Amino acid sequence: MGMTIYRRMLEYVRPYTGRLILAMAFMVGVSAFHGSIAFLVKPALDDIFIKKDASRLALIPLLVLGVYLVKAVFEFSQAYLMSGVGQRVIRDIRERLYRHLQSLSLSFYMKHSTGVLMSRVLNDVALMQGAVTEAVTGLIKDFFTGIFLIGVVFYRDWRLALVALVAFPLAFWPIAKFGRKMRKTSIKTQEVTGGLTAHLQETISGAKLVKAFGAEEYEVDRFAARNANLFRLNMKIVKVQALTSPLSETFAGIGAAAVIFYGGYSVVNGQSTPGNFFSFMTALFMLYEPVKRLSRVNNVIQQGIAAASRVFEVMDTLPEVEEKRGARALPPVRREIEFDRVDFRYHGDGDYILKDIALRVPVGTMVAVVGSSGAGKTTLVDLLPRFYDPQNGAIRIDGTDLRDVSLASLRAQIGVVSQHTILFNDTVRANIAYGMPDAPLPRIEEAARRANAHGFISKLREGYDTVVGEQGLKLSGGERQRLAIARALLKDAPILILDEATSALDTESESVVQEALDTLMRGRTTFVIAHRLSTVRNAHTILVVEEGRIVERGTHEELLSGDTRYRSFYLKQFEERKSGAATGAGQD
Repeated sequence: MGMTIYRRMLEYVRPYTGRLILAMAFMVGVSAFHGSIAFLVKPALDDIFIKKDASRLALIPLLVLGVYLVKAVFEFSQAYLMSGVGQRVIRDIRERLYRHLQSLSLSFYMKHSTGVLMSRVLNDVALMQGAVTEAVTGLIKDFFTGIFLIGVVFYRDWRLALVALVAFPLAFWPIAKFGRKMRKTSIKTQEVTGGLTAHLQETISGAKLVKAFGAEEYEVDRFAARNANLFRLNMKIVKVQALTSPLSETFAGIGAAAVIFYGGYSVVNGQSTPGNFFSFMTALFMLYEPVKRLSRVNNVIQQGIAAASRVFEVMDTLPEVEEKRGARALPPVRREIEFDRVDFRYHGDGDYILKDIALRVPVGTMVAVVGSSGAGKTTLVDLLPRFYDPQNGAIRIDGTDLRDVSLASLRAQIGVVSQHTILFNDTVRANIAYGMPDAPLPRIEEAARRANAHGFISKLREGYDTVVGEQGLKLSGGERQRLAIARALLKDAPILILDEATSALDTESESVVQEALDTLMRGRTTFVIAHRLSTVRNAHTILVVEEGRIVERGTHEELLSGDTRYRSFYLKQFEERKSGAATGAGQD
């Protein structure tokens, strides 16, 4: 399983094979020069210090200096090239992951918190970088370093080499022992990191609510508990990392002790020279260094595999709403929109949210959807742009099933203004022209004028170039809503969805926004979800939805004339407004 994931990670290296091969060539050079340093110990010791050869005194130090200089150049070249490959690979993975996230259906986002997804895009992908760059670099460099040093060891004394290498397999035991443990702990660590990121995202974006309820200490305690859990898991990883190298060194020490005894015995008895022995020992000690590094590389790989498993889990998730192969573009709507006996539920084994929805909406008409909270009103209109697909029945535009047309052509014909206005931390101009970055400023200004927004925009310090802040917090609710209406006017889509677009506004703001909405709705096929029934009096058809079914339909006058659910809703709201007005007058 782990190696399958790791091989999948390395697939992203393939486009950069040329750079990788060049980096590997430099790594082989580094390894060769590393081995040559151990090789030069013998002539340095025997010829200079024992034989006192003056000619060698001039030559060998220059050779050693040259080896280190060239090795340094090769070391820099391989590190720069491999890091470049790693950065490109991580860039590609992060971009592909984000692209895939954008393709997933809304149901996916209902199951995963924003913070957890942010953690996967940022933290998990960053951990993968170590497994791709550090690990590959370490494995290749240390492998070839080991090959060259083993060559020196056997060249100097093959018997002594066999004694030393008896302990070699023991040095790898901690690597295998702790590798699996490291991966399991890393997975838990990344899950906790995702939860911590989610907590941060929620409490920072909801700072106003936290302060309003005096919940600062409560949130600090929650954060501290999660942070402490992350600390404990990180300390487990630190413990494994700290243990691996000393254990490998201990087993290496067993081999070194045996070699010193046997090698010293050979020198004392004249079977070897001191230079030969110390050249051997230098190569041997240098050989144990790559083994130590391999233990660290294995830890990095295990963390990278754990991170990659979470990243690939997202990338392997298929969108529930998929575009049919060869889907054609939807022609401009001309006749009607039809809901043909539609049933829908969010989960395969859950209750149906919508049941047997049958509806025909002629082009250019306004349909209002009213009902109790949780009745399925928003879900009904969310099916139109294919945020979800019904389990039974079909939705058609001019007789064409929405599942037979491309998503881009369908959504290009639908504008949405919702109760919760989404604005990005960008300029007013960019927010109005969202999805249409090439829209000229005169068109943007015209849309703003028609949305009753140009006046307040002109009073902003930088006008249309004013940055609105995260979620548009620098603007009032009414101003944010008018920007959303201007965005829909600029898009100029023939079908419009208004999802309780004025429910969160005060009376004065509602009046201005309603005027802008009236401009927006003119000549369009409009679906309006309304909490305030006074805003839907002019609808051509009013649908009353209860428990996922359309229980009543008709005009405002028709529904008020009988003993209907709509009439009871309307009278209740009328009484509430009358009571509220009387209370307000009494307070004045």
